[in-house]
Order: sequence, then C-alpha cells, then structure tokens
Amino acid sequence: MLYGRNDEQARISSLLAGARDEGRSGALLLRGEAGIGKSALLDHAAELASGDAGGRVLRVTGIEVESGIAFAGINQLLWPVRDRLAGLPGPQAAALNAALSGSGPSGDLPAARDRFTTGLGVLTLLADLAEDGPVLCLVDDAQWLDGATAEALLFAARRLAAEAVVMLFAARDDAFTGTGLPELPLQRLGRDDAVRFLAEHGLSRDARDRVLHDADGNPLALREFGMAGDRLPDGSRPLPVADRVVARFQSRIDELPEKTRLMLLIAAAEGRGYMPSLLGAAREMGVGLEDLEQAERDGLVEVSGRSIAFRHPLIRAAVYQGAVAACRISVHQALASSSEDADCRARHRASAALGPDEDVAVDLQDAAERARKRTGYVTAARLYQQAADLTPARDAQAARLRAAANMMLQAGRPDEAEHLAARAGTLTDDPAELARLGRVRAVVEYERGNRRTAARMMVEHSAYAEPDDKATMLRTGATYAWTAGETPALLRAAEALPGDAMVGGLAHLAGDDLARGVPLLAALVAEARTSTPEPRATAGLEDAAGLALVLGDDEAALELAAVEAARCRLNGLIGALPGVLRTQAQAQVATGLHADAEATLIEAISLACDTGLPSGDWRLSAVFARVAAVEGDESRLREMPERSDGALGLLELGLGRYDDALRHLESVHHRYSADAMLAVADLVEVAVRAGQPERARAPFDRFRAWADAVQQPWASAIALRCEALVDDSEDAYAQAVRLHEKATRPFEKARTELLYGEWLRRARRRSDARTPLRSAMEVFERLRAKPWLDRARAELRATGESGSASTPTAPVLLDRLTPQELQVVRLAAEGISSREIAAQLFLSRRTVEYHLYKAYPKLGISSRKELSRLTLEPSTT
Repeated sequence: MLYGRNDEQARISSLLAGARDEGRSGALLLRGEAGIGKSALLDHAAELASGDAGGRVLRVTGIEVESGIAFAGINQLLWPVRDRLAGLPGPQAAALNAALSGSGPSGDLPAARDRFTTGLGVLTLLADLAEDGPVLCLVDDAQWLDGATAEALLFAARRLAAEAVVMLFAARDDAFTGTGLPELPLQRLGRDDAVRFLAEHGLSRDARDRVLHDADGNPLALREFGMAGDRLPDGSRPLPVADRVVARFQSRIDELPEKTRLMLLIAAAEGRGYMPSLLGAAREMGVGLEDLEQAERDGLVEVSGRSIAFRHPLIRAAVYQGAVAACRISVHQALASSSEDADCRARHRASAALGPDEDVAVDLQDAAERARKRTGYVTAARLYQQAADLTPARDAQAARLRAAANMMLQAGRPDEAEHLAARAGTLTDDPAELARLGRVRAVVEYERGNRRTAARMMVEHSAYAEPDDKATMLRTGATYAWTAGETPALLRAAEALPGDAMVGGLAHLAGDDLARGVPLLAALVAEARTSTPEPRATAGLEDAAGLALVLGDDEAALELAAVEAARCRLNGLIGALPGVLRTQAQAQVATGLHADAEATLIEAISLACDTGLPSGDWRLSAVFARVAAVEGDESRLREMPERSDGALGLLELGLGRYDDALRHLESVHHRYSADAMLAVADLVEVAVRAGQPERARAPFDRFRAWADAVQQPWASAIALRCEALVDDSEDAYAQAVRLHEKATRPFEKARTELLYGEWLRRARRRSDARTPLRSAMEVFERLRAKPWLDRARAELRATGESGSASTPTAPVLLDRLTPQELQVVRLAAEGISSREIAAQLFLSRRTVEYHLYKAYPKLGISSRKELSRLTLEPSTT
C-alpha cells in the first residue's frame, strides 16, 4: 500500500486511462530524492496497466555501472520485443538492430550514423506494439541511463501524440535535467502518513518518535529505521536522510560474515548482476554464490538463476563505499580477468588502475570508438575523457580530450565540448592539435550565435592545421563568414584555398566582383540540379540549395531543398533535417508559400527541440522574422531572438514609419545575396517615400548591378521598380509589372503593382489604377500582409472604388489546417500511405491518422478519395 500518494496515483491513473479509453499518449517524469517512493509508484502503474486487457508493460532500470555502455538501457527495454523490429521502416530497423546487437551498423546506411534514428525506431516500435493494446514504458533510475538510451527514449517521449503509449520516467532530484517532459516532484510524507506507514512495525512511542524524526518523511528511511526500532543508532548527526540510510545499511552489512561481505562487494563492483562475470570473479577470490545466503535472508539482495540484484541502489552504494580501497581494487581486477565483454573489461581495468596507464587508456579508447560507431556519442565522450585521465603523455592526453570534445559536439552539447577543449589546450603545444581544438571552439561559438567570432576563429586556426583538416576548416569558416558578413575572414579563406569554387565565388561576391562570383556559384547550382545522387548517398544538396538562395534562384532552391529533405527523410537523418528545412522554408517564404513555410519551420523547430539540438533558435527565427515583417506583426517580430535590421526595416516601411525604416535599412550589411539585396531595394523605396531621393541613388545602382548579374526575372522586375521610383517613370513600372508575370515572389509583384497603382492614381488615371491595385490586394490578402493590404485598400478607395478583392479558394482551405495537418494532408493527397507519411515526418502511424481525422472535417470531406480531388497547391503569383 502507498501512503500519502493519492494525488500522484491519480495523475498516473489519468494518463493510463487516456491511453486505454481515448488512445492518447503521454509522458511524465517523477522526480525526488533517493528512497522517496519513485519505484513504488512505477510498480503501482505497472499493476494498473497489467490489469487492462491487452495492456503491455516494458521496463528498464538505469544501472550506474552501465552508464558507460552505449544502448545498455535500450537492450534491457526492448530485448523482450526484439522480434518486432523486422516490421519497422528500414533505417529505423537498422538503427535499433545496431543498438541491440552491440556492434556498429552493417553496410553504409546513413541512418545508422544519425543518433536520433534510434529514438524514432523506439517511437515506431512502441506505437506498433500499441496496435494490440495500450503500452506502458517504465524507466526507473533514469539518472543512470547511458547517454544513447536516454537520448533515444526522450526523443520518443517528446514526440508521443495519439499512439496509446504512456512513458513514465523516475529520476533523482539533481540529475536527468532539461528533458522537456512534464515533471511530478515527490514530497516527503507528512506526519500522519508516516505514522500510518510505521504502524506495522509495532514500535514503542519513543522509538516511533525517533524514527519519525530521523527519517523525516522519507519512505525508505521510515522502513529501514522502523526495522531497527530501539536499535537505531543515535540520529542526532546533521546528515542528509540518504546518508543516514546508507549508514544504516552499512551497519547491517558489517554484521555479516566476511565472505558474505566480499561476495556482496563483487556484486556491487560488477553492478549489472550478470552471473557469469560475478561467479568467475568469485571463484578467483575464493567465494561463491552460497556466501550470499545470509544477505538474501536479510533482504539485501535478490538472487535468481540468472542475476543478482540489490533491493535498493543505496544498498549497493553502502556495500561499495564501506569497503577499503585495496579490496575494491582486487575485486575490479578479478572482474576484469573474468569478463568476456571488452567494454566491461575496460571499465574494471580503469577502476583498478592506481595511476596513469597507457595500456588501460587504449582499452578505454577502443571502447569509445565502439560507442561512437553505434552513435553513442555521449558515452564515447565519457570514455575518451576517462582514457585521457589515465594517459601518461600530455600530447596524447590532449588528443583524447579533443576527441571527447568532438563527441560532445556530435551529441549537441557545446558547453561540455568547450570545457573539454579548454582543458586539452593546457596540455599541448602542438600547432596541429591546437588547430583542431580551435575548430571545436569555433563550432561552439557558431552554435551560440556568435557567427563573426566563429568565422575568425575557424579561419585563423586553419593556418596551423594538417592539409585535410585545413581544407575542411576553411570551407566551414568561409560559410560562417558569409552568413555573418565577416568579409575579411572570407577573403582570407579564399586566399588560403585557391580553386575552391564555393569559397572563391562567395569571396568574389563579398569583394564586389559580381562578374566572377556569380558564374562560379551558378555553375555549382546547375551541377547539383543535373546530378542524380543515389538516394542513400551521404553527401547532401543543402549547400547547393543555400547557394541558389544567395543567387535568388527560387526554383532551384525549392527543388534542391526538397530533394535533400526527401533524402534525409528516406534515410532517417533526423539531426540533419532542421537545417535543410530552414533552407526550404526560406525558399517557401520567398515564393509566397507562407502556410507551407510555417509548417516547415514548425517541424524544424519541433525536431530541434525534440532532439535537443542547440542550433535551432536563432537560425530558424530569422526565417520567421521575414514573415512577421510582411504581415506587419510588430510584437511577434520584436520578441524574436534573431530579427535582422532588414526585417525591421520592411516592417517599418509597411507601417509607413519611413525615418525608422531608413535607419534600420541603412545599417544592414548589404552582402550580395538575395535576402540582403531585398533590403537594398527596400532602402530605395524608403528613401523616396521619406522625401530624400538622393539617398536612394547608391542603393539603386547597387541593386541593379546585382540584378543584372544574377539574371533572375523577379530581381530584374524589382530593379525596374527601383528605377521607376528614382526616375518617376511609368514605363519602368509597366515593364516591371509585365516581368513579374514570369517571375516568382508574389509579395514583390504585389508591391510593384501597389506602387504603380499609386502612381497612376496620382496621375489622375483612376480607372487604370484599379487593375494593379486589385491584383495587389488579392496577393496581400492571401499573404496576410495587413499593412500593405490596408494601403492598397486605401488607394483603391481613392480611385472611387469601395469594393475589395475576393480571397482565392485554395488558401482559405489550407488556412483551416494546423501546420502539421497541412503537412500530413499534402502527403496523403499524393497517395502516400499513413505508415510512409509517419516515416517521412518522424511520427507514428496513429499520430498521422489522428491528424487526418482532425483535418477531414475542416476540409469538408470524409475520406482519402475525396482528398485527392481537392486543390491544395496555392498560387505563387
């Protein structure tokens, strides 16, 4: 019976009922100190779930000594259902098979190198199991899970929706933080509940009061101290409750025979309860299973035919901490010699090491490499760090710490990577090693949003790198420099890497040499579009899509980003996808596909959040900033962490605040890229509207030169619009409108039509003005560009017309859907099955069908057949 846990039991019961009765999924983290009753609540949940018809319970308990074994927890959790892996999508099955097999991935499947594919496989497997009835997944002592398992389980938990799966985690107060899961903190029992808890022990009043005082409401302490009764040691010492419980356990252990204590120590040091290793070490030390008889009777351990388990982790801690160091070392040596598992042998050798030992360090490094090959990057980092601690030579120690730092970068933990790199930097004077450490620090700075600093660091450190490292660092540094507007670093990178088309092309643009830069980049984009990479190739097209955006080639950017996103989805490359989706969303925003862009960005942000990626916020919000500026959503734009002066300038321009717009736009770093050059064109309009046309001439000349170089119809149309503004030329307006008809960028087309309509109305040609103004209104309304729509309506009224444009059917239809519903509906309309959609969007099949179920009534339909007849593609003109 559980005392004082009515609210917690009700919370758990509600989750289970939601899964059983409504197919809802949920996750919850129980948090509290050792002995507070977390495991008891998990047991209670298991009893409830087991009582449901068809319900299934899967369990995993984190084991402290297994925290250095990649996917040890996944093996424990999924081994009973491993026969169901064959039904998973290929990349997910490959990733989970690699996790369960204990070896690296077979073949060259990219998904097996993406650390998040395992988590997706867990989600899909749990959802598949839930087809037969609700599934409860219990994770106890989560603070001791190996990093790879924790990452996979948290990814699955964060993406639960409508699978009838409940995941309950339990962890100590000070660990397993930053999970993103709802938490339920467990408090100590009140006096009345504690008294009821102790009633079964039949204590005297004085003994009961002592136990109540010393246990302080901790259930485990109440039990252990209650068992001691009048024999409870003096509890006046100001120790934490957990320490008092450990002391109580140690006093019980001290009363056991010597051989029993030694056998307990072997079990505590081994930690997993794995009988072959335990018995091998026991034989070597002259003890055996029979020596545990008294400990079994005392309730300290439970022995089965296959394993030995301590009744509570604090008992193991008491056994291990209470032993003298020499005895612990001897036990670890015996365990190392008896272990058949290389990773366990390395762990025990490390625990037995009395000082630096290169031979042991090599064993740990090998274990780290095995973890790396299985995408257990956090585990690999910890093992490399252990190896470094046991490495005698300082340079070799630095190299292993640098390897640990790289693994932390792979795991998305830049702060830990920086700490390891800084420590390594104090151990070596080798220029090449310092260059590699500089690369780590530069990546950390970039992930934090310090792009200029990152670019300078990457390029500067590349000067001392080995040839292969140098080329990679220069290309990365050049990319950082371009995005940050750090022209000196970009030019240095190009000088140090002659012949590289991408770096050279960007450097030429940064150096105002459009004639040489644009053709180099255009050739790379054209080559990417004509190539036919294998669907499972490891090299993506994201760079080429980004270059297409630089050149304003919207069609190429949309195509290349879509192909690369599809490749990532096919291969389960979840970690790479947010960056690809960001590029895709930029192209969608540019071409007026705002609903699609929102769905794309929300998916990218969701994946970045669910995977714990540190790179999501500032880069993704920059794309949202453009949409907010178009829509005139001032509060939303100003709350964004990354709001460029270009977006703020467009906002102020739309709201008619020209002096503020001029200030923002003149401070933009006007790189030769499509986004930056739009700010130049906006500056032309702002200067003219602000009554300062002389400030428009230089930006107009700059934009026209860029438009002539990139030869994109939309850019040429805007150049004509700028000419019309500067020269007050109707002919330029008319040419611009005609050219827009062949171009992408509906927002820019509507702005040109608005300006032309205004010009015609001022020229008293009201009837002629109405046509472009109506067309502009239609686009502004579809894009929700309220300030621009208000201006167009005002101009139309000034021509004597009071009506308003009608809204196109398709956008209204799409506007009824949430972003995720829109994604699912689009794929379903193409005839893709729910299971295939789930694999593409990294969801479960039941969640996909839930979104379809919610979307059908909004669209006025009831089936996939009707869905295929709808027009779901909005116009971009």
